[in-house]
Formats: sequence, structure tokens, C-alpha cells
Amino acid sequence: MKFLDQVKIFIKAGDGGSGSPSFRREKFIEFGGPDGGDGGKGGSVILKSERNLNTLIDYRYQQHFKAKRGEDGKGQNKTGRGGGNLILKVPIGTQVFEEDNKTLIFDFKKEHEEYVAAIGGKGGLGNTKFKSSTNRAPRKFTKGTKGEGFWLWLQLKTIADIGIIGQPNAGKSTLLSVITSANPKIANYKFTTLNPNLGVAMYDDKEITLADIPGLIEGAHEGVGLGIKFLKHIERCKILLHMIDVTEEDLVLSYKQIRNELKKYSNDLMKKKEIIVFNKVDLVKKEELKGKINYFEKKIKKKVNILSNTDKKLIFKLKSNLLRYVFK
Repeated sequence: MKFLDQVKIFIKAGDGGSGSPSFRREKFIEFGGPDGGDGGKGGSVILKSERNLNTLIDYRYQQHFKAKRGEDGKGQNKTGRGGGNLILKVPIGTQVFEEDNKTLIFDFKKEHEEYVAAIGGKGGLGNTKFKSSTNRAPRKFTKGTKGEGFWLWLQLKTIADIGIIGQPNAGKSTLLSVITSANPKIANYKFTTLNPNLGVAMYDDKEITLADIPGLIEGAHEGVGLGIKFLKHIERCKILLHMIDVTEEDLVLSYKQIRNELKKYSNDLMKKKEIIVFNKVDLVKKEELKGKINYFEKKIKKKVNILSNTDKKLIFKLKSNLLRYVFK
């Protein structure tokens, strides 16, 4: 499925139905009184969050959405049927903005949240409502009010417990595939991952959500590579898992480059909990690996986890550590 994280849509709630100006017409009753029913309420447009969605692509080709109009009132004091509400499903993490794309209206953070984006019009009054002691046969009735209608921006910012970051081809997608049920595209070239991928890991009946963020390179905060387009998805992750290819020549430089991009984009990203993982440790000798870890931890003053996607013990250990980080 193609990925789309921003879209502009027009929504229109249904108008209310008109009231009825009906009078009783029965045999042997020459002058029946008013019996016009009220109009039905117009349907509202409701946005609802769903966990199984991770893109706004459904709104790319259809951008206008209209709820149904309420039916007009009828004789015999029958109220018109209300127009059905229109439910538009969006991924968790979707933010709703006014037409200026700056004023935030609603932020979907949980599954099955609902936001009434456009309220349906009220039904008009039938002539029965205008009967009085001085007006026994009112012909007056009112039309239904208009339903709300306007343009909105929908922006998707991925929400996950852990965001997997790092340079291209560091092994982020492979990690996601081995510890979750996700099936991201994996290949040995840069920028294989073009969109954020989500996966869920289970351990002892506990669940964590991981997001594989497309690779970042120097200048990402200015749009180099796939950078700034996806940096916003990191903002909503609780913890950052910084994956580094241990076969790189300068691991400290590689680490600092990514951290620098995060800082230039937003200082808030620097405050998030961080897990550092050296990946592909099966490709270096034990003594070389030990030396790289010692040097890195001395320079950065942070503990390093190690991983090989072919070593089940290391995978299990990392998975356990991730759960501990999330739930402690």
C-alpha cells in the first residue's frame, strides 16, 4: 500500500430536512387541523481512528465527502428520517488542522477515538408546532438548517513506543521483521525503506509498537535524502532505538551525525530515551567488536546493545530489553 501522510479534504454535513405544512385530510372531517411533522436532522461527518491503518492514501483520489440530508417531515405528524452520519476512518496519529494547515483541531492518539468534524443541520419545524389558540390552521413551517462544510488538512505523525532510527542500510527493517510480524521491504541498498513501517512485538502478554523510520543522512533536517519528510514521525515515538552498522569505519561519527540532525530538527528529540544498538556483529571478530564497543562507550558515555539478525539469543535479549525500557 502506498504511503501518504498529508492530505486536504472537503467535508460537508447533511442539511436538515424541512418541516411539513400538511393538514389532516380525513373523510367526514372538512377542516382537519395541522399535522405536519418536523424535518429530520442532517448527518454529521465523523472522523474515527483505526489501528490497522497507517496511511492517508484513501483520501488522495477522493477529496470531497458529504453526509446525507435529513428527510422532510410528512403528514400525520411524521418526523423525517435523519440523514446517516458519514464515518471517515483515519490512522492513529492523525492530526486534524483547519484550512490554514496551522490551527490544530484534534489529535488522534488512541484507537476508536471519534471527532465530530462537521455537524449536521437541524430539522425544520412542521406546521403543527405553530398551532395556537389564535391560529388553529397555521400554514407556517420552517426549512432545515444547513450542515457545516469546510476544508480540513489531515496530517499523519506515526505513534509508536519505539522509533528505529539510523543511517540507510543499518538493518532497521530487518530488525523490525525479526521481532514483529511486520513485513517491510528489505534489500542491501540505501533508502530501501521509503515510508515508515509499523510492527507489534509481543512478550509475556505485553505489547509494544515499533516504527521503522527511513534512513537519515547528514542534512536530513534540510530535506537531504528522505530526511525532513519523515523526521516528524520520530516526534511521536516514546523511545528512540538508534541502530548503527558495526562494520562502519567511524561509529562515533556515524552516531553524532544522526544526533546532530535530530537536534537541528527539534531539541525535544534529544530529550527522548535512547537505546543504542550495534548491528551486524556477526560480521566482525570478537576482539574487534570488543574494542569498538569500549571505544564508543568511552567517547559517548552510553551503554551499547549488540545485535545480529541471525542470532536468536541476541534477538531475544534485545526484545526483552526493549520491553523493559517501555514498561519500566
